[in-house]
Amino acid sequence: MAARSDAVSLPEPRSVGELADRLQRPRSVALVLPRLALPYLQVAEALAALGAPSTRDVLANLLGVADKEGARRLDTALEVLADHALVWPDGHGTLHMAAPLRQAWDAPLGLERPLAELLTGVTSDELRGMLAALGVKPPGTKQQRLTNLVDHHSDPDRVAAVVAQAPAATRRLLQRLADPEYRRRQSVMFGAPEPGAEPGARWALDRGLLVQDRHRYGPARMPAQVALALRGPDWHAPFDPVPPLARLLPVTTEEVEREAAAAVTAFAAHASSVLSVCAAEPPVRLKSGGVGVRELVRVGKAARCDETVLRVVLETAYAAGLLAREGDLVPVTEAYDAWAELEPGERIPLLLRTWWTLPLTPAQARDEEGKSLPALAGTPPCDGCVQARHGLLTAAADLPADRGVRQASEDLGSLVAWHRPLADELPQDKTPFATVIREAELLGVLARGALSGIGAALLADDAENLLAGTRRLLPAATETALIGADLTAVATGTPSARLTTLLDSVADRETGGTASVWRFSPGSVRRALDAGRSPEGITADLTAVAAGPLPQPLSYLIADTARRHGHVRLAPAACVIHGEEPALLAELTVHRKLAALGLRQLAPTVLVSRTPLDKTLAALRAEGYAPVAETADGTVRIEKAEQRRASAPVPSPRVARDTAGAQRPAARRKRVRESADGLRALAVRLRESPATSPAPDPYNGIPFDTDTDTDTDTEEIITGYASGLSLTDVRQLAHAIDAGQAITIEYVAASGSHTVRSLSDLELDPPYLHAWCHLRNDERVFTLSRVRGVMPA
Repeated sequence: MAARSDAVSLPEPRSVGELADRLQRPRSVALVLPRLALPYLQVAEALAALGAPSTRDVLANLLGVADKEGARRLDTALEVLADHALVWPDGHGTLHMAAPLRQAWDAPLGLERPLAELLTGVTSDELRGMLAALGVKPPGTKQQRLTNLVDHHSDPDRVAAVVAQAPAATRRLLQRLADPEYRRRQSVMFGAPEPGAEPGARWALDRGLLVQDRHRYGPARMPAQVALALRGPDWHAPFDPVPPLARLLPVTTEEVEREAAAAVTAFAAHASSVLSVCAAEPPVRLKSGGVGVRELVRVGKAARCDETVLRVVLETAYAAGLLAREGDLVPVTEAYDAWAELEPGERIPLLLRTWWTLPLTPAQARDEEGKSLPALAGTPPCDGCVQARHGLLTAAADLPADRGVRQASEDLGSLVAWHRPLADELPQDKTPFATVIREAELLGVLARGALSGIGAALLADDAENLLAGTRRLLPAATETALIGADLTAVATGTPSARLTTLLDSVADRETGGTASVWRFSPGSVRRALDAGRSPEGITADLTAVAAGPLPQPLSYLIADTARRHGHVRLAPAACVIHGEEPALLAELTVHRKLAALGLRQLAPTVLVSRTPLDKTLAALRAEGYAPVAETADGTVRIEKAEQRRASAPVPSPRVARDTAGAQRPAARRKRVRESADGLRALAVRLRESPATSPAPDPYNGIPFDTDTDTDTDTEEIITGYASGLSLTDVRQLAHAIDAGQAITIEYVAASGSHTVRSLSDLELDPPYLHAWCHLRNDERVFTLSRVRGVMPA
């Protein structure tokens, strides 16, 4: 149940039979396959190719397992598959498998279905003709004839003897169809003749070496037994129980932690600067959705970070609820304000945990055609991206102690492919999984080609150790800056929110990362003055955060800018310009570059402009003047940037978190303990549940409940109108309706088409179900009798 948590989702199963029924659902089986390593998938594929329940010896022979070490590894793989309820032995040494697992491969090992399945629908006379052509005396009944033919073709020596007598064209055709690579080559060939129409096919069809639909519809197919016989005793299915070798180098824990600290410190500083830029001026969304390349360049230039870091910050911050879509903008939310006040070591765990579960690869910048992708575009969830991340950390955790790979981007890709064969690779990657490896290095999860302490905490889903690790690696927020005579301010590490706000208001940011640099200029100081700050207040605030005395050049800069500031004042009329120095106003009227403003002198200290106030103000500042604007009542207008906050984060945070962005350690320990206790309690209840009569054996020996007793009125109503649904489906649909939860259904429309719909806002109105359909993005009405299956959303 711990390995297949979806099978015990609410409503909890009431019996072992119902649990078994859930474990056999195709969607449930499909959810667990991407989490399996290569050897476990190979064993499962081999069993799927064998078809009917098989034995361990037959499986070992197909996989080429001959020595004790190989047998031990095969047993380990079977144990893992059994732990996931995918393959299990019965009391007679026979291996059974979950029925949906057979459908996971279109042609497992490049083989068609077994002979008995392909012969479904063949008449008794046709079976008699096949046996006669093989020189076998046909028995009396159809079932006996089918059994004899299957027994004959299950003997590789007999098949080889028959093929040896075939015409040359037939032998060539059969050898080609038995080739394991035939299916792959056929998928890229166009216009190739179907096997049943080629020369020599009739001879093979008459003897059951090839089987075609009795109406000659579709291509001729080679039974799995025949293909395995023709491949010969030396051919074995692939089985790679040992991960590929990687080039390793010695590395100490101290070296790993030192590099991880540098990486996560830089990322924390970049995240702080990116989100502060978004707070000041939210990114603008494209009409088609997402933040386009031009806007990414603007934000990246302002935050002084490259595109990869920028995309990771935006995607993780959005998923964590620090950013939200609001109209055409992506402003920060109220949660950002609390997050920005935390120490760096308390900010980063939220982004790290969000990255760990993010259903996409945030640093993906190109599609299959090489075109740039927008960020925050709302792409469909990608479980393969999550599995690539999990496979990467699992591969790094399996490296020998005190060893790291020589080149992470080259040596870890093959290990990820072994640990998660079904993980998604990006089209932009020149080496396998290069993008996700780069992300892990930027976050300090990987360092020196090895798993860092915070990476191990992520892999173990240990929020308490993750928070302790980031607090240890990340220094406290920097409250002071080194202000130099060259008019720069340097803050090492991650600057505090107070220091960042102050320096952003009075200086221009030049670089970010492990050290952030700001530069003072007349324009930046004037910006602070325009926002209502006094020169004395600016000097006092900078003195309070300076690591030493305030440099004389900066004091002169502030004084000179303040002295010129406000000597010229603008009032709206169209607008009016007035000041205390007649010579200065006279200079404005004759300034050639200001002629377009249409200035006219009404009095020695008053000018009027034909240009609106804001444009006049900008033009004067562009020519080096330092005017200020007035309001209608004559007071100085304060030019303070309005902080925009989204009303609510979308999507909302996944779980309730404290102000540190992490679950409180005590609360998390309680949740884990309650989860484990809950599974144990459920296991006890299931084992003690009264025995129920098993139905016929559709799931290879696992009985399931035939009890149709219902617990609630909703279940009773659904059972009356949707008689084709199993008890498990009825209970899950009723629980979703009563609890107001989303659900996924398999539905047959009136046209006969089969669809899978995710529904929310369910309202039962027998015999109909009203719901919001996420496939159509609209409210729809569904007939209960047309629902064919129910799954958790």
